[in-house]
Amino acid sequence: MKLLPLFLAASRFPKPDFESDYAIPSTTAPFPEGAGIEYLDTVMLALALVLASYIVLTQRSRKMTFLLMISSLVYFGFWRKGCICPVGSIQNIALALFENTYAIPFTVLAFFLLPILFTLFFGRTFCAAVCPLGAIQDIVVAKPIKLPIAVTHTLTIIPYIYLGAAVLMAATGSAFIICRIDPFVAFFRLSGELPMLAFGAALLLIGVFIARPYCRFICPYGVLLNWASRFSKFHMTITPGDCIQCKLCEDACPFDYIRKPVPTVSPETREKGINRLKTLLLLLPILIAVSGWTCSKLYIPLSRLNTTVILAEQIAVEENGSSTQTTLRSDAFRESGQSIPDLYKDALDIRIKIKGGCWLLGIFIGMVIGFKLIAFSIRRTRTDYEPDRGECLSCGRCFSTCPVKPEEVGGQKAEDAGESKQGPKKRPTPPYRHPSKEGKVEGRGNEK
Repeated sequence: MKLLPLFLAASRFPKPDFESDYAIPSTTAPFPEGAGIEYLDTVMLALALVLASYIVLTQRSRKMTFLLMISSLVYFGFWRKGCICPVGSIQNIALALFENTYAIPFTVLAFFLLPILFTLFFGRTFCAAVCPLGAIQDIVVAKPIKLPIAVTHTLTIIPYIYLGAAVLMAATGSAFIICRIDPFVAFFRLSGELPMLAFGAALLLIGVFIARPYCRFICPYGVLLNWASRFSKFHMTITPGDCIQCKLCEDACPFDYIRKPVPTVSPETREKGINRLKTLLLLLPILIAVSGWTCSKLYIPLSRLNTTVILAEQIAVEENGSSTQTTLRSDAFRESGQSIPDLYKDALDIRIKIKGGCWLLGIFIGMVIGFKLIAFSIRRTRTDYEPDRGECLSCGRCFSTCPVKPEEVGGQKAEDAGESKQGPKKRPTPPYRHPSKEGKVEGRGNEK
């Protein structure tokens, strides 16, 4: 007997007609892509990091940095819809470290490691021109204001808390909170829930006046890049030659990441600083203990982010008669025939793990606060205007305004090579105009 053609066989059994008011919800996550596109993303990330490092350290061009930043926003942001994301990859790394059954994809591992490796050598060039989260904020900076230094240092504690909480939730298999509250993924995917759209819009509105608020005061991946950048071998410098202390770089930096010259302190001031440091070191263990104890009290609400704990609480409510309504999840659990005592035991184990993790999170936060107070109280001697090696985003605004240009430095060196035995020639000092002193042209070295 011959088999009927597929189209004839299909026509014999018409599709059943199911009509209801139910509408299939649209997914908030992108559909899975093939392995090929993910490897292409990895190649594009590596290429963008190479270009960013070359532009920042060699070309020293703010214009080229901005163009690469826009290209990264288009590709990694709107075209790839924010996935794969180095910021979110923190959670995959944490889950892989604490869950043996989870195999982390190679591309996710590459997206986590590549920006950190480049930062170890070249500073935070990833933040300068590759990260789409930073790019979408950078384009709205219009009238930046500088916050009081105490406010800035206080707000910079938030990324450490966010990082610790994200690692804790991912390591216990509870939730990927970074992906849940990503402020800009809704813009990249041109869809999303109203609270996330409002959160992202609020950050962009704030970013008009406070440059890159997410990067500076929220981003957990920035903590890791901050640590790596402090040990970077080739970090961006403001001037290619000697600093003439014109203060133009300080005015150009909207992030307040330019460290001013600090004169040598007097012996009396130095002694006061040493005594203050001793006091902070004595208080550090107390601060760590209090912070750990405080965070340990949050384990119950944090555990409710775990689906097993949520299900166990729902089953417990139904079992003791506190609620007559069931949920789809509780009905599915009862239909599966699983043991309720085993569910309670699993939920209790998870809560114990989260409680221990909360202690570690509190200790971590206490150490961060303590070391920030110590660093804030230490007065280091500095002779020039320098970028903060950890915080600096290598955006290029400062060296684009610096009056000392690379070609001028090169010309001076060439002239030095041809000097006669009569001694060095006295070169004319190129004038520059300080924006705060209208109508006055100053010479190099007039300011102390």
